[in-house]
Amino acid sequence: MQESDPLRQLDGLASEIVTREELEELVHAASQRKPRAYVGFEPSGNVHLGHLPLLSSLRALQQLGFHIILLLADLHAFLNEKGTFERIREIAAYNQRCFAAAGLGEDTEFMLGSSFQLEEKYMLDVLRLATITTENRARRSMDELSRSKEDRKVSQAIYPLMQTIDIAYLDIDVAVGGIDQRKIHMLAREHLPKLGFKAPVCVHTPLLIGLDGEKMSSSKGNFIAVDEPAEGVERKLMAAFCPPEIADGNPVVQLYRHTIFPHVPGGRVTIERSARYGGNVEFTSYAAFELEYLKGALHPSDVKLNAVRYLNAILEPIRQKAR
Repeated sequence: MQESDPLRQLDGLASEIVTREELEELVHAASQRKPRAYVGFEPSGNVHLGHLPLLSSLRALQQLGFHIILLLADLHAFLNEKGTFERIREIAAYNQRCFAAAGLGEDTEFMLGSSFQLEEKYMLDVLRLATITTENRARRSMDELSRSKEDRKVSQAIYPLMQTIDIAYLDIDVAVGGIDQRKIHMLAREHLPKLGFKAPVCVHTPLLIGLDGEKMSSSKGNFIAVDEPAEGVERKLMAAFCPPEIADGNPVVQLYRHTIFPHVPGGRVTIERSARYGGNVEFTSYAAFELEYLKGALHPSDVKLNAVRYLNAILEPIRQKAR
């Protein structure tokens, strides 16, 4: 990860911070009280490049003095039809190794949701929240997260209520998640104070699209896992959707923005290419790189080949530790 001011780094990683002023207050008060931040993941598959903006945000908060909790939400995965408890627990153990290998460090606290979510006090708070949350609000909160898009289960209305109470129960100051978590986080900001809890600051990171240009999905395999073998990274990237002179909706260009530039020392990225095609060119910012790509000055093949080189360098230490 390139060196920079952690708060500015967080600004660059996040799609939005709700609110920036509240976050600054927590940072300034960190010397008196160590604030707490968390992210929750359903243990349902591989840890992949789409998770790295979240993990980078947690590292930035860690550098700002926050205690970090990574919640392996096994009960949430069960409610969202991600498998049996036994299988979910196996994946949770594997996911924890990958998250730790990705650089969260020894100071990160890992916990299973089921370690506290079945306690009487917790469940009573879930029921209290249910009395002030409309059915429509709970359903809409799950729109982007639900496994079943039609004929939805009651469990998928319970899910956002539990996630909201997680924030209260763990005494969280900052909730971190992908932008698809926004509706649940706004539910927490609005309703937790009504139950006597504090409203969390919310940090939302962008969602990376799959290598085929569609929504990233474990079932489609259109992602690169953080422990992907080097040959797999090359095979997947060279076959990836990468239209020339287009940045929006281009998964390879997106990887430069959210993965390569933030992780390369000094933020300096060199596109190596034959002298016949202009020779090597160095970029000190993603914006400069994108501008050249949009102008057609960078060929998709060169962009892909160099993405393979950079991503394998970024992932190799994670592969070694995750095994």
